[in-house]
Amino acid sequence: MEKVDLNDIKWTKLSGLVPVVVQDVDSKDVLMQAFVNEEALRLTIKTGYAHYFSRSRNMIWKKGETSGHTQKIVKILIDCDEDCILYMVKQSGVACHTGEYSCFFREINALE
Repeated sequence: MEKVDLNDIKWTKLSGLVPVVVQDVDSKDVLMQAFVNEEALRLTIKTGYAHYFSRSRNMIWKKGETSGHTQKIVKILIDCDEDCILYMVKQSGVACHTGEYSCFFREINALE
């Protein structure tokens, strides 16, 4: 598998942020989508646990730091355009702040 340096990531496309899709490594369920800046990604790599950048609080946060529902990193992948990241994780507890396992638990009924 090809390796990518952090400097190759397109940090400037979204003003220093890159979207992250989070997937359960075992079930392959998509758990959530968030954003990272370079510091949050470096913390994720260093600690082995998912860190994100909160746009509303303008700060880095570790998933599970208050809830205990952590995401242990198994693998980090980047897309072909180098502007979107995939965290493959071992989820402890639930991923969604609503208490659902995945943030994707509602279906749009406009699709008929």
